[in-house]
Amino acid sequence: MKKNRRRKCRHCRELFRADPRNRHHQRYCAKPACRRASQRSSQRRWLAKASNRDYFQGPAHVERVRAWRAAHPGYWRAGAQRRAALQEDSLAQAYESEGQSDFLIESPLQEFSVGQPLVLMGLIAHLTGAALQEDIARSARGFRQLANDILGGTPPPESRRSPP
Repeated sequence: MKKNRRRKCRHCRELFRADPRNRHHQRYCAKPACRRASQRSSQRRWLAKASNRDYFQGPAHVERVRAWRAAHPGYWRAGAQRRAALQEDSLAQAYESEGQSDFLIESPLQEFSVGQPLVLMGLIAHLTGAALQEDIARSARGFRQLANDILGGTPPPESRRSPP
């Protein structure tokens, strides 16, 4: 049996003992920063290959993702349903507002408005059943145009045609 020698980590340059199961290819120690460096290095090597450069781009890959999602309906939602909360939800504590000015008290509406774009994207995804950013963006543009038409008083595209 080979002796498990110590190696120098490629990130932090400290000596470590490689895991016997991965001894033949382990080049980074187990520290979190070194693990992240290992992952970045691995991703760089993967993306450097010519066959992988356009892996996440183009209409063919959009269709590949759509086909996979059609074959696995609800996959991205299932995890949230199975996981239990790590801790109980705590109710916000009421506080005394005596002696405080009204402008110092933050209203719940202001808290909600900070996350409005995320809420809007989630609502569009929920209503349309889309999960791809491209599809959500297309729907958002359509909703925005419809709102502009309503507010601007311009007729919808169907009735813009000249009468026969």
